Amino acid sequence: MSKRIIMIIKTGRKKAYFCMIEIKELTTDEIADFWKEHIKYLIEDGLIKEQSEIEYYSGLNYHNTIESYMKEGINKLHMVWFIKDGVKIGATQYKINKSGDGECYILDFWVFPPYRGHNTGHECFKALEDYTKIDGAIYYKLDSEKENSIRFWKSLGFVEYGYTPEGDILFVRR
Repeated sequence: MSKRIIMIIKTGRKKAYFCMIEIKELTTDEIADFWKEHIKYLIEDGLIKEQSEIEYYSGLNYHNTIESYMKEGINKLHMVWFIKDGVKIGATQYKINKSGDGECYILDFWVFPPYRGHNTGHECFKALEDYTKIDGAIYYKLDSEKENSIRFWKSLGFVEYGYTPEGDILFVRR
């Protein structure tokens, strides 16, 4: 499934430009490329450093577990690409609690390094927000540990909401 979302971003008093971020949802048959980009992101962004972590996140056990969440029915996990001008510029994984309170938990969210800056992360989140609200998302929750990621999420209106068992900061935006 693919959906286009058009946004107007104001860059000055009377100036505006249009940015199109396409959300392309992956099926379980299409995720081999996602896993390659995912491990690259985790390593390059310093989220994992130890060989044991690399092996875990590259391994079939992790992949099969995550992929099984994609088959859960109403509260399934979604993996999507962010696409701009026909080019993959980032990705995310999220899960909406449709049978509960509408929480959209974002597991991963990243923009590939060549496309970072120029408000691209904000545009991708806005596209994701518009896309997930149609599917029942009411509010957003995630965890983060890196300082630049924390600044990014706070710039989008997320506030600290506690800690994960691993000690990462939980954020929420209602």
